[in-house]
Amino acid sequence: MAVVRPFKSIRPTKELVSKVAALPYDVMNTEEAREMVKGNPYSFLHVDKAQIDLPAETNQYDEIVYNTARKTLDKMREDGTYIQDNAPSMYIYRQIMDGRVQTGIVGCTSIDDYMNDIIKKHEHTRAEKEQDRINHVDHCNANTGPIFLTYKNVGEIDEIVASWTAKEPEYNFVSEDRISHIVWVINDTETVKRLEELFKSVKYLYIADGHHRAASAVKVGKMRREANPSYTGEEEFNFFLSVIFPADDLYVMDYNRVVKDLNGNSSEEFLNKVSEKFTVEEYKREGQYRPEGKGYFGMYLDNKWYKLTAIDGTYDSKDPVKSLDVSILQENLLRPILAIEDPRTSDRIDFVGGIRGLKELERRVAEGMKVAFSMNPTSIEELMNIADAGEVMPPKSTWFEPKLRSGIFVHELS
Repeated sequence: MAVVRPFKSIRPTKELVSKVAALPYDVMNTEEAREMVKGNPYSFLHVDKAQIDLPAETNQYDEIVYNTARKTLDKMREDGTYIQDNAPSMYIYRQIMDGRVQTGIVGCTSIDDYMNDIIKKHEHTRAEKEQDRINHVDHCNANTGPIFLTYKNVGEIDEIVASWTAKEPEYNFVSEDRISHIVWVINDTETVKRLEELFKSVKYLYIADGHHRAASAVKVGKMRREANPSYTGEEEFNFFLSVIFPADDLYVMDYNRVVKDLNGNSSEEFLNKVSEKFTVEEYKREGQYRPEGKGYFGMYLDNKWYKLTAIDGTYDSKDPVKSLDVSILQENLLRPILAIEDPRTSDRIDFVGGIRGLKELERRVAEGMKVAFSMNPTSIEELMNIADAGEVMPPKSTWFEPKLRSGIFVHELS
């Protein structure tokens, strides 16, 4: 039984929402963020990545960064950039990218559901990244970036969404990457109550993206509970900001790999070793090879594309983790042939999100990498199966597009 409840969102005015809305803080580095906000004092990156307004030598984890974030958020509320809804509401957030539509419910989910595994995870988190967002959330007294959740479709929720999205939206703008962002405010008490009831019929919610933000929000909630031992469980710090999409709406892109060297092998030696676990065919058609299904991989080496097909018996098709394409490549090629034991820590491998296209793999090889691999995307069903089994996915298994924009909704903790 999932808890999803309304909240009084702090959100931009209609006139400024397109300038405020920003990509998540963790998809760019500080220098890139500085460039992105030039000429735009309203960008939410001034809150989410506040070091961009401090001297270049400032440590991004220094307390002055979090204090600056809070001051900037307070200023945006004081100067009228932000308003706050008078009554608890839910919201509908629709994104349209290249004609494909995903539409989610914006509400607050429970830290208890996270701790009790009603909200399912599929990734490990890193302590230093968690601590950064713990500090940010605690200083700002707010969840500033939404958690991207998904669930197995519920027909009546779909019907409510369809009826509300026939109305005039509150926001409707196109961001610089040509993605449409449309928001409706569900401020009807009966509809909100019905949505709360319907989500109680949902057995599990699944984190699609935002594991560090979720873990940090939960830890801040626990800190607030310890500081307020008479808490009732209804306080806002017991909940965190989420956008919850039906699984059928979501699109997972490929997450490709590039490697610096062949681990001492010549190209011929490397191809011979690869052929022990994969059938290797030179791809004769024009353009890049995009894998057509599970067990297929593209490989770009010496200005040629190859089609790799995993040989039967190289993986356990019944194991939800071992049967992932990212696992098949790791266990049958990257580790045994290229000696990449841990892709999270190796400096010989890099990852390229599918949004950049397969030509980016050719470019990276031309600039010095030795070999590239194009991947078949991990499916939502595979993600859910792994989460249900209590397992974790290998690193860099999923790339979701479009990215949720930060700054459209802010959830105040007290």
